[in-house]
Amino acid sequence: MPTYVKRTLVAVGLLAVLGALAWPKLPFGERDRSTAAPMAAAGGGGLLRVHAHIVEPETLSDKIFVTGTLRANEEVLLSSEASGRVTGIHFDEGRAVEAGALLVKINDRELQARLEQVRYRLKLAEDRERRQEQILQRGGISREAYEATLNEVNVLRAEEQLIQAEIARTEIRAPFDGVVGLRYVSAGAYISPGTRIATLQDLRSVKLDFAIPERYANRVRIGSPVYFTVTGLDGRFEGRVYAYEPSIEAGTRTLRVRARAANPGGQLIPGAFANVELVFEEISDALTVPTIAVIPELGGKKVFVYQNGQAVPREVETGIRTESRVQIVRGLNPRDTVITTGIQQLRAGLPVELTGLDLLAD
Repeated sequence: MPTYVKRTLVAVGLLAVLGALAWPKLPFGERDRSTAAPMAAAGGGGLLRVHAHIVEPETLSDKIFVTGTLRANEEVLLSSEASGRVTGIHFDEGRAVEAGALLVKINDRELQARLEQVRYRLKLAEDRERRQEQILQRGGISREAYEATLNEVNVLRAEEQLIQAEIARTEIRAPFDGVVGLRYVSAGAYISPGTRIATLQDLRSVKLDFAIPERYANRVRIGSPVYFTVTGLDGRFEGRVYAYEPSIEAGTRTLRVRARAANPGGQLIPGAFANVELVFEEISDALTVPTIAVIPELGGKKVFVYQNGQAVPREVETGIRTESRVQIVRGLNPRDTVITTGIQQLRAGLPVELTGLDLLAD
């Protein structure tokens, strides 16, 4: 027999022997690995170790978080309606003023002279009209002559009112109670309509402007509560929605909303950035569970409840959903213990061991 044939037969024989020795061990190895995982999951002794959440009534808010900007309750740029030289500044920068207070006065000497002249002419015309009225009653003057004098009186009265209106335009007064900002003119400066003098802001309350995504547009309501924080200020401020745009902004697909909040001490400054929390609905005694505990099924949803050492399924009906929790409106009672881990391994009647309780964060 050739040498290479002998070598081939020897190699085949060795492979056959090795295969026979290894074959009995393969099933037992696979079996050991397949049973190791369930035992580890069960923690030994056939019990599945789980965490759970105890259901308690709590306050649940259906809300979204956006950003916004603070604005003064009322704000106006003080400017003049007339041209002229400033003869008086009657306010201090950064100080409160009352509605109607004189803030700036423009030179009106020419107007005052015209007003005095008209008043003299008006007095003479009124005296003449009274005398002619008495003469008209005795028939000593025609009605046409009397009415001409009366018409002159009315024209002079209208002219007087016109000059008074022009004088009023030389006086810049506060349209509402507020705080005057920095001024940009001085006494002696010549100003014209549109010249920026200062700003006046009502800071007793503030407006909060923000935008919400289009999908929430039908949920916002007048009176909805709004909570917000401002950088640099401690605490959480509260306001109420009082108006919103009647249409969606096409460019951003958002709805503009405006709320109003009290401003005690004037600590909220217009223009400040705010982190806004808009609450659509608030339930004071809601029953909630972690989102992961709810198992969707064909035609419904269920959770597993820890009861007498076993996992017991409960059909539930859900309500408001947030990022971390789900409201249960039917199927659970207060103090029920809902299993929150090992969900994929649970089945009805499975023995379980409770090893911890989960706490839900807001």
